Amino acid sequence: MSSDTKNNTPSSQEPQVKSSAGYWSYKIILPVVIGLGVVAWLFHKEFKPEVWHQIHFDTHVILCIALAWVFMLGRDFGLSWRFRALTDHQLRWGQAIRVNFLCEFTSCVTPSAVGGSSLGMIFLHSEGVELGRATTLMITTLFLDELFFCISLPIIMALVPYDTLFGFSEGHEAFTLGLKTVFWIIYAVVLLWTLLLFVGILVRPRAVQKFLVWLFGFRPLRRWRPQVEALGDNMVATSQELRNRSWRWWGEAFLGTALSWSSRYLVVNALFLGFAPYADQLVVFARQFVIWVVLMISPTPGGSGVSEWLFTEYYGDMITPGIALIMALFWRIISYYVYLIVGACLLPGFFRRILGKGKQPRTANLTDTDSQQ
Repeated sequence: MSSDTKNNTPSSQEPQVKSSAGYWSYKIILPVVIGLGVVAWLFHKEFKPEVWHQIHFDTHVILCIALAWVFMLGRDFGLSWRFRALTDHQLRWGQAIRVNFLCEFTSCVTPSAVGGSSLGMIFLHSEGVELGRATTLMITTLFLDELFFCISLPIIMALVPYDTLFGFSEGHEAFTLGLKTVFWIIYAVVLLWTLLLFVGILVRPRAVQKFLVWLFGFRPLRRWRPQVEALGDNMVATSQELRNRSWRWWGEAFLGTALSWSSRYLVVNALFLGFAPYADQLVVFARQFVIWVVLMISPTPGGSGVSEWLFTEYYGDMITPGIALIMALFWRIISYYVYLIVGACLLPGFFRRILGKGKQPRTANLTDTDSQQ
């Protein structure tokens, strides 16, 4: 037996798996501690015992909580469908779902600006997608997500009055001004970034590549030049594959994107339907868009702490603070903590796959497709 073979035996890989799992265990604990710590602080600050008397977990409330779980499943279905569409349906449903959960887990344990796409190409590669193509697909998912945000705002603004979207009662002027300022700054950045991706992927990839290299040649930006050069190379490679894609391919991928984000927003609509049925459901949905845009710059892993606080403040004019806290907790359990648990369960198998333990990555079909394109 060769030395290479010895090094790849299960017994030699087990310490690496355990070491990697141990590292991610710390990454899991941190956001849980932050999120639950903020919830405990908010409960201590705002929760009143008499609020419990306003809440009755009757059949109606339980069914609405169940509906929230159904919407979250719709979000997972949409993203898994998108992964299958982007790989020309050569990822099986089980593989696509696994990649989706691992990407969402990464989003939960990293700052929101990093997101699940940072390791998405590795997750796709572990399922048999050639690494270069996996990078192309993750850039495509990033573009589709940002495009959805850009398209959604004009629609939301047409349906919900501006003062209602950002309107609060007296005493919240500072929060309102801060929220509007942060939202519009982030949205402007997203708009510019989406335009850059569109031109760089579908119109003039070489020109964008040269512009980025020139821009980051200036001294204040020079430290990020290697990463920007890699981004430019990836845009050119992505463009070569995507420019000849059909409208049907793009339409299916975007429908999966729209389904996933809409379902994510509707989780909160279902909770409001149970705990505060008198609330305007359209306003509830529209404010979820604002929340997720603002959370793009959250410095905490997965928006821990920031999400719970923002939810209670932003919806504070529609429901009482105590009920808002309970709804925020249900919202985070359904849309966040469950992914920490599922991701932690999937990680050992992922590490074994990338370290070569068990079955080798299933590359036959995907590499055949790559050679034909």
